[in-house]
Parts: sequence; structure tokens; C-alpha cells
Amino acid sequence: MKQKSLTAEERAVYEWQIWVPGFDVVGQERLKAASVLVSRVGGLGSVVAYELAAAGIGKLVLAHGGNVKPSDLNRQLLMTHDWLGKPRVESAERRLKELNPRMEIVTVDSNVNESNAADLVRQADLVVDCAPLFDERFLMNREAVQQGKPIIDCAMYELEAQITSMIPGQTPCLSCLYPEHPPAWKREFPVFGAVSGAIGCLAAMEAVKLLAGLGDPLLGRMLSMDLRDMSFATRRIQRDPNCVVCNAIG
Repeated sequence: MKQKSLTAEERAVYEWQIWVPGFDVVGQERLKAASVLVSRVGGLGSVVAYELAAAGIGKLVLAHGGNVKPSDLNRQLLMTHDWLGKPRVESAERRLKELNPRMEIVTVDSNVNESNAADLVRQADLVVDCAPLFDERFLMNREAVQQGKPIIDCAMYELEAQITSMIPGQTPCLSCLYPEHPPAWKREFPVFGAVSGAIGCLAAMEAVKLLAGLGDPLLGRMLSMDLRDMSFATRRIQRDPNCVVCNAIG
């Protein structure tokens, strides 16, 4: 991934984050040159996409099927009441372009599936997995590992959330952590927008760190939080030597 020079307008927009030690103009140029796939722009993905757009990412690839429903509006911050019944990705693109008209956006009015997973991952330098279903999550994990792309995996339920960052060959992959589909996992579950927004912001920050070479990403570590009592914990996670996905790349 090459750097792209900043325009005078971009230097003005991103001035305050360019002041961050260890980031500087070089980090901003790396973000401008980078592309990120966000799977689903719902409660998690909408915040990830919004924060990355605000940070100056060069390109977003957004995959999410279906139309905006009333139940989306408590947490999906790129959806609006006037867009009910219309495609989610169109609402997401419209809102993101209002914030950052310089950014390239590729929208796919479909969830990640067997037929499109490889191409979607191929278009990005990094993947942020915000899908609620493990079928989609496993597909993105497999393709990210095979293509050597870093992937940020984040999830939430009720007032709990967790996040980790993965680099193929260096860290555990999703299949190391979940060799089989968790039986109780469902698409619809209790959720507050503030919880999905909190973990979405952390995922966006992890993406910035990985792409810009800033700080210490959550590699080989998982951050868990319970916002009922504001407790946070970080634990080490290990690669599974028997993982069928990791073993495919050695």
C-alpha cells in the first residue's frame, strides 16, 4: 500500500489528528491510500464506516443487503427515517458522502456470501467484520486468511462487546477461536445503540492503527467489556495448531 499526497484541503480537515505523535502526515497519507471492507453497515458497521470516513480513509467497500426498517433506527446511525423502505447501502453512501465527499465508496446491496466473499475482500487492504451471522464471519475470515489481509473482528450482545485484530500467519484467526458455529448465535438479539457504537469506535481505531502503523493493535489479544458495570478485560488468545483455515497457509 503506497502513500498518497494530501491536498491543502485535506491537511486542513485532518490537521488535529495529524498532530497525534506517531501518526503525522505520513499516517494520514497512508489512510488516504487505503481501502477497507465493512461487512454490514448496521449498529456496528455504520459507526465503523462513519469514523473511518471522518478519519480520511481513501476507499470504503460496504456490503449490506435489504432495506431500512424502523427497528434499525435505534442504532444504525447511517440510516434515517426518511429512508425507510429503501436500500441500506444507499442511505449509508449518502450520509458518508455528506461527511467526506473526497472518499471513494463501493456499495454492494447484498450481505457477504459464498459467491461474493472473495471479490469483496480482494477490493480492500483491511476487513472489519461487523456481520451478526457466523456464516458471513467465517467466509470473510477464510478469504482474509487466504489473501493475507488483516481483519478486525468485533461483536456485541446486550451490554457486552468484544474485539480483536488478526493478521494471517501471525495471530489466531476466527476459526481458531470458534472451530464450529456457535449454536446459540442469532441474527436478532437485545441491543443498545450506544453499546454497538462504543465497540464500533474501537474497531475504527484499530483499523487506523493497523493501516497507519500507529500504536499497538490488539494482535493476539481480545478486549472484552461489560457496560453494565463498566468492566474491561484483555486476555491473550492463541492460534489453534489444528485450525483448518490457518493450516491452509502454513
